[in-house]
Amino acid sequence: MTTELRRLRNYINGEFRDAADGRTIDVVNPATGEVYATSPLSGRADVDAAMEAAAAAFPAWRDTTPAERQKALLKIADAFEERAEDLIAAECENTGKPVGLTRSEELPPMVDQIRFFAGAARLLEGRSAGEYMEGMTSIVRREPVGVCAQVAPWNYPMMMAVWKFAPALAAGNTVVLKPSDTTPASTVLIAEIMGQILPKGVFNVVCGDRDSGRLMVEHPTPAMASITGSVRAGMQVAESAAKDVKRVHLELGGKAPVVVFEDTDIAKAVEDISVAGFFNAGQDCTAATRVLVHESIHDEFVAALAKAAADTKTGAPDDEDVLYGPLNNAHQLKQVSGFIDRLPAHAKVEAGGHRVGDKGYYYAPTVVSGLRQDDEIVQNEVFGPVITVQPFRDEEQALEYANGVEYALASSVWTKDHARAMRMSKALDFGCVWINTHIPLVAEMPHGGFKKSGYGKDLSAYGFEDYTRIKHVMTSLG
Repeated sequence: MTTELRRLRNYINGEFRDAADGRTIDVVNPATGEVYATSPLSGRADVDAAMEAAAAAFPAWRDTTPAERQKALLKIADAFEERAEDLIAAECENTGKPVGLTRSEELPPMVDQIRFFAGAARLLEGRSAGEYMEGMTSIVRREPVGVCAQVAPWNYPMMMAVWKFAPALAAGNTVVLKPSDTTPASTVLIAEIMGQILPKGVFNVVCGDRDSGRLMVEHPTPAMASITGSVRAGMQVAESAAKDVKRVHLELGGKAPVVVFEDTDIAKAVEDISVAGFFNAGQDCTAATRVLVHESIHDEFVAALAKAAADTKTGAPDDEDVLYGPLNNAHQLKQVSGFIDRLPAHAKVEAGGHRVGDKGYYYAPTVVSGLRQDDEIVQNEVFGPVITVQPFRDEEQALEYANGVEYALASSVWTKDHARAMRMSKALDFGCVWINTHIPLVAEMPHGGFKKSGYGKDLSAYGFEDYTRIKHVMTSLG
């Protein structure tokens, strides 16, 4: 006897639809490794339909007042709270995340972020009108860019969907959003919720694989393409968008340095850094994965971090004692395992370094020491529950190591010396620098990186402005 799989569908122009050609993708629960649903494998006809719907809806949505858009977003936030348990269940089946932590650590920030952008809709700032040429008055208009093609990742499917659609809709744009092929369930549920509130065509969801996303970015309709994903994917989007000069918003990978000086409270730092490194199975581009610790406390710190890793538990979504669940998919498990399998002879696995169980995609909390700056695991993003540790002798070397990677998203400094913290925060070449903490985010502050971590900001007024364009209007006073 077989169990019928759940059938997920695209949401286009206010209707749920299968892919035009009927193709589907199996959706796997990473906690069990079992297929539980199918989702559309969208092709050109599906993307065309979604873009046509978004383009048709744009003029009316653009012309709504900021107060009307705010009201709609506030209704969406309220609806998310009302459907909280449904959203949590979909997300945990999507990802294998712990139910309790998803309820406490993900849903409340998502709702808060929607409400923030609801308020931002009514607070677009610009320069005052003025006379910069005799007999002429100039004003600056901020306008929505148009249809936005958005691609969300699999590490935080719900939250990254919010980071995409909330500022875009608040600014008056319409949206075609594609979730990852491995995590479409919660995004389809979001479409169901938002469909009760927004005019049809304003928000559309197209499921599919990389080719589906490529078709969205290449499509002539969108004025802007936004992606959260790997550096490779970001490069492909930028290259594709350049062909018709689309605006691009890229939030890509990270390799966050965690610089720990000798005056740090080791016990407190280890406690916070281990959580920031292992939370969500390390599948976070801001994760505290690359610890640089002063040589005078290196051995003590490594021993304490290895013990913290050994005490950290991974397990099923309904286990209340776990910090994180499985890696998202079989490919990611292979990627993480590969980094450990290829470690050089001088590296030492202090804790973990192996798969947990034979069901699902669980990986043990892992600490690796004895590394050199040019080692693969130091230079490249692992995106798993793996923390590396390197010693440094002074500030100069700490900065050399910290900045000596191609990523530049997030970083942290741990010290009681205020002046040192200020020097380091100035010199660290990263879009975010935390001091004596790592990973907290708030809706009011920007999130985004430099170098190969991409460009553009999520969250904050800066993230909102990224979804607007500026127009100069000059009028004669004669």
